[in-house]
Amino acid sequence: MLMPKRVKYRRVHRGRMTGRAMRGNKVAYGDWGLATTEPAWITSNQIEAARIAMTRYTKRGGKVWIKIFPDKPVTSKALGTRMGSGKGAPDHWIAVVKPDRVMFEIAGVPEDVAKEALRLASHKLPVKCKIVKKEDAPATENGGE
Repeated sequence: MLMPKRVKYRRVHRGRMTGRAMRGNKVAYGDWGLATTEPAWITSNQIEAARIAMTRYTKRGGKVWIKIFPDKPVTSKALGTRMGSGKGAPDHWIAVVKPDRVMFEIAGVPEDVAKEALRLASHKLPVKCKIVKKEDAPATENGGE
């Protein structure tokens, strides 16, 4: 599973998931991408399950990019523990995604294979997703000078 090698401060606040993704909302590396349409926490297990679904369907052809990383710890206390005595120990790691965030990209496979692989990966995630295509570089106004 994905997780940071080491972190300076272990216990992080829960935070808020308001607004849309300002960065990471375009397909940068591949030809097709899987973008979320709602905010959520994606665990490292879910990321790994989606990756496996994609690589299995493409029969390890093409290239897959994972554009999110679970760098936020979620803590939990042991079951049956009384209130107080501080915050719990880190239990698992999550990545915070906002709407329009491109989570996975794929290239090097035909269009129908890429779309089906991304569709299968979307079933492993707890959010509604859409498949997005890479836009060609926009033409400059002054003719590319």
